[in-house]
Amino acid sequence: MEEVKYKRILLKLSGEALAGDKKSGIDTKVLGDICDEIKKVKELGVQIAIVAGGGNFWRGKNGTEMERATSDYVGMLATVMNSLALQDALEARGMYTRVQTAIEMRQIAEPYIKRKAQKHLEKGRIVIFSCGTGNPYFTTDTTAALRAAEIEADVILVGKTIDGVYSADPKIDPNAVKYDKITYLDILNKDLKVMDSTATSLCRDNNIPLLVFAIADPKNIVRAVKGEKIGTVVVAE
Repeated sequence: MEEVKYKRILLKLSGEALAGDKKSGIDTKVLGDICDEIKKVKELGVQIAIVAGGGNFWRGKNGTEMERATSDYVGMLATVMNSLALQDALEARGMYTRVQTAIEMRQIAEPYIKRKAQKHLEKGRIVIFSCGTGNPYFTTDTTAALRAAEIEADVILVGKTIDGVYSADPKIDPNAVKYDKITYLDILNKDLKVMDSTATSLCRDNNIPLLVFAIADPKNIVRAVKGEKIGTVVVAE
């Protein structure tokens, strides 16, 4: 068996990553490519949990006339659609999965229970967390940080549309500088848009490393698990 750097990971996927060039909805080719790489990681003996965002179906800014809490609940339901799509694609590739939701919907998923999630991971199942934290005003970034702390993940792998953390948005500022390594405190002080401040503080307080990389090349998931030098590593200190 090949050597891996991390034994238990939490993979954070943005909803936009699942949409591919379509920008909304789910691109089944992109979804399949990502799941192919997740399978390779599973075959390395790594325990895998996943948190998917819902931005490919709903973003709060779309509902500017909607009350904030209601808009956030709509977003939570969007994450369930992505989670079920991931589950279906992963199981079509021969993997065992469980979707756990922070808001009960027993006909399609288990309610989130920490001990049960850990037991699934130990038995080799991939656990997909959906519905965020179950509360409005919290993002799926915070969900990823919270669940990673609860299941004692070795790292949070964050697949983004850019290949790491930059001093500014590289799509806007051509002089933006990419960091190979940075601390959570620097991210907060420089107001870098990696994760929201709540998620950043939670990762820092619990000493959870974060690896930000480009999901456009799904092979980066395997490279990240093996400890290859890609993206940006974010550490507590």
